[in-house]
Amino acid sequence: MVFRLPDNEIVFPNPELADPDGFLAVGGDLSIDRLILAYENGIFPWFSEDDPICWYSPHERCVIYPDEVKISKSMRKVIDSGSFELSFDQAFEEVILNCAKVGRKDQPGTWITEEMQQAYLALHHKGYASSVEVWRGGMLVGGLYGVVMGNVFCGESMFSLESNASKTALIHLCRSGQFQLIDCQLPNDHLLSMGAVMISRTDYLDYLQG
Repeated sequence: MVFRLPDNEIVFPNPELADPDGFLAVGGDLSIDRLILAYENGIFPWFSEDDPICWYSPHERCVIYPDEVKISKSMRKVIDSGSFELSFDQAFEEVILNCAKVGRKDQPGTWITEEMQQAYLALHHKGYASSVEVWRGGMLVGGLYGVVMGNVFCGESMFSLESNASKTALIHLCRSGQFQLIDCQLPNDHLLSMGAVMISRTDYLDYLQG
């Protein structure tokens, strides 16, 4: 069953009531308070431009345990070469703009609409969203951003303008020692090759509430 959120109250239904695809609710807004409540309960927005705001909570979550991230021999050479410079939270807005241009392979157009960009930028200014930047020669060539919920980094999107730049960003995030879990939301071959695994919603919520 898909629920319609009330306009005058910031609430969500029990995530366990999501349909088999994880679709839980529609409506509401992207205010800071609503987004924080969503992420605290394992819920995230995902919708295309001109569509209503849709909220998801998958029954299984794709995650990476930072100390179990897989780094191939070729990636180790890239990292050890020092060809990339890395930073945290130095260009959040640039990262999200680049992610919006890339979009997702399985969805036409961009799901990171102007409204989404402004919402996550507001979260960033409040300390709830963070980015990793990958640079070469002073130029931003890759990165990722996501929402920070305690020891969990809820990854939203990544981009790469040079080969291996986004992988380098993810590895840097895993090696930072800041998080117990990297939430990747939905699986793909790229993430699975780097050690991502599927866990139940219940286990995921335990991390969020731990």
